[in-house]
Amino acid sequence: MHNASNHTEAELPKLAVNKTVFTAASVASVALIVFTIMFPELSENVLGSALRWISDKFGWYYMLVVAAYSIFSIFVGASRYGDIKLGKDQDRPDFPYLAWAAMLFSAGIGIDLLFFGASEPLTHYLTPNIGEGGTPEAARAAMAQTFLHWGLHGWGIYALIGMALAYFAYRRDMPLALRSALMPIFGRKRTEGWLGHTVDTFGVVCTLLGIATSLGIGVLQANAGLNHVFGIPTNKLVQATIIVSVVIVAGLSAMSGVERGVRRLSEINMLGATVLLIGLLFMGSTVFLLNALTENIGDYFQTIVMKTFQVYAYNGEQGAEWKSGWTIFFWAWWVAWAPFVGLFIARISRGRTLREFVFGVMFIPLGFIFAWFSIFGNSAIEIVNNGAVALGETALQDPAMGLFALLEHYPLASMWSLLAVVIGLIFFVTSADSGALVLANLSSKNLASGADAPIWMRLFWAAATGLITLGLLFAGGFGSLQSVSVVAGLPFSLILVLYMISLWMCLQQEGNKRKANLIDRAMVLDNGRNWRNRLSRLVTFPDSKDASRFMTHSLQPAMLEVAHELQEKGIESKLTEDKENRALKLAVLHGEEIDFLYEVRLLEAVKPVFALSQATNLASKGEQEIYYRAEVFLVEGSQDYDIVGYTKEQIIIDILNQYERHIQFLHLER
Repeated sequence: MHNASNHTEAELPKLAVNKTVFTAASVASVALIVFTIMFPELSENVLGSALRWISDKFGWYYMLVVAAYSIFSIFVGASRYGDIKLGKDQDRPDFPYLAWAAMLFSAGIGIDLLFFGASEPLTHYLTPNIGEGGTPEAARAAMAQTFLHWGLHGWGIYALIGMALAYFAYRRDMPLALRSALMPIFGRKRTEGWLGHTVDTFGVVCTLLGIATSLGIGVLQANAGLNHVFGIPTNKLVQATIIVSVVIVAGLSAMSGVERGVRRLSEINMLGATVLLIGLLFMGSTVFLLNALTENIGDYFQTIVMKTFQVYAYNGEQGAEWKSGWTIFFWAWWVAWAPFVGLFIARISRGRTLREFVFGVMFIPLGFIFAWFSIFGNSAIEIVNNGAVALGETALQDPAMGLFALLEHYPLASMWSLLAVVIGLIFFVTSADSGALVLANLSSKNLASGADAPIWMRLFWAAATGLITLGLLFAGGFGSLQSVSVVAGLPFSLILVLYMISLWMCLQQEGNKRKANLIDRAMVLDNGRNWRNRLSRLVTFPDSKDASRFMTHSLQPAMLEVAHELQEKGIESKLTEDKENRALKLAVLHGEEIDFLYEVRLLEAVKPVFALSQATNLASKGEQEIYYRAEVFLVEGSQDYDIVGYTKEQIIIDILNQYERHIQFLHLER
C-alpha cells in the first residue's frame, strides 16, 4: 500500500511547554505585580489615570464595539449558518445540557453574584447618576442599570470569543488557542510566529491578572461571611489561610479535569445559588418581588437601545466620572475576562451548533441573572425603604458585607449566611481551577483541540495564581491590578473585532461549500449489471472481516488509481492509512487553496431489527448485533453514507463526485 505519509503515534509532535508564551507572560506578569507591590500608591495613581484617560477618550468606542459584539453574535446564531456544528458534522455535545449551562454560568460570573447582588442595585438607588435617589423612579432606573451591566452585552462578548475559538479548534482542527481565530486574516506563518505568540501571551497575562483580582474579591467576600457567621476575625492571616485552602482544593479539582472536577463543582454552585434565591423569594414579599421582576425585565428591554449608546455627553464632568466608574469599567472588565471565559466556554462546547451555542451562552445565564439581581436588589431596596438605613450604608461603604447585612433581616439568618459563604467558596474554587486549566492550555504547544495540558502544568498555574493573590493581598495591590486588567481590555477589544471578521470569512466559506454540494452527483454505475446487485448491497450487513476485505481489495485499489491519475496530471495527492481509526485517507493538495480530503472509516453500527438472525433469537432478548459500515468523511466530517459493496468503478465515481463539488467550492471562493 502507498503509505509514505502515514503518521504513526510515535511520529506525532509531542505536547510541550510553549517557552516563548510561558516566558513572556511570566516576565510581564511578575513585572506588573512587583510594580504594584513595591509602589502601591504610584501604581494606583498611574493606572487610575490610565483608566480615566481610556474612559474619557475611548468611552464612545467601548459603547459601540460592545454593542457590535452582541449584535454580531445574535445575527450569527439566527442566520442560515446557525446549524453549523462547533465540531465535525457527526460530533455530539461532550456534556449534557444542564451540566453545560452550569459550567458556563459558573465560569462566566462566579463570585461577583454574591458581591454585587445587593450592593450594586442599592448603590444606583441611593446615589443615581441622574435624578434624585430614594424614589420609585430611582428604584426602576437602578434595576435597569444593573441589568444592563450584567445582561446581554457581557454575555455577547463571551459568545463571540467562545464560538470563534471553538469553531477553529473543532471545525477547522486548529489548536484551542487565541491565535487560531486570526489565521484566516494573517495566514499560518504569522499566527504560528510572533503574532500568535503575542496574542497568546496577552491572553495569559489577562487571565492571570483577572483570576488574581477575582480571588481577591472572593477572599474579601469569604472573610466577611466567616466573620459574620462565626466571628472569625477579618485579617490578613485568615485571608491567607482561605487562599491557600482554596488553591489546594482547586489543584485537586484541576487534576480531575473538566469532566469531573469543574463540572461537579459547577453543578453544586448552581444548586446552592438556586436554593438561596428561592429562599429569599419566599421569605420576602413574594408577590411584590415577582411583580418587580416582571417590570424590571420590561424596563431593561425597553431601555436597552438607549442605554447601549448612552455616553452622558450632556452631563458634564459628573456624567463622565459616573460613566468611567460604572458602565465603561464593566465593559472593559468583561472584555478583559474574555480570554479566560471564552477559552473555557469553547473547551466545554464541542458538538453544539452555532445557534445552540449563541442563544445558550447569551440567554441561559441571563434568566438566572435577572432573577438574582431583581430579587436581591428589590429585597434590599424594600428593606431600606422600611427604615433599615444601616443596610444602605453597608452596601455603599463595604459591598462585601452587603449580602450578609441583607440576610440579617430574614429568619434563620445564620443558616442562609453560611450557605452564602459555602457557595462563595465553591465559586472561588471554580474560578481558580478553570483558570488554571486555561492558563496551562494557553502556555502549551502541540495541544490537540479536544485535550488538556498535563496535570503538572495545571497544578503549577493553580499555585502561581495563589502566590500572586497572596502577594497582592499583603501589599494591598488589588485595586491597581484590577485597573491593569481593565486597561488591557482596550487592545483586546480590537482582537475581538478581528475575530468577527475572521469568523464571518469562514462562515461565508461554509456557505459556498453548501452551494457546491447542491451539484447532483453522477449516477453510480454498476458495470452494466442489473439492479439486483444494488439491492443485495442494501440488505447485506457485513461483519468486521468482510468489511476489512472490502477496504483492502476494493477501496484501496480504487483510491490508489485516483491518486496515481492525479499525480500523472501534475496534482499532488497522498494516500495514507490510519490504523488506529481503521481508515483510508486520500488527500488532494491544492497549494494555497483549500485541500480536498476523501476518507473512509470502518465504523460499528447496530443492525436493523429485520436483519437480526432469527436463529439466535437476539431480537426477543433485547440484544443488539453489530455490523460494519465503510463511512465516507470529508473535511467537515461524516457524510453519513456507507460504501461497503461498491465496485472499484463505483468507488472511483463517488470520489470524483465529491471532488467535483470541491472544485465548484473553490470556484465560488475565488
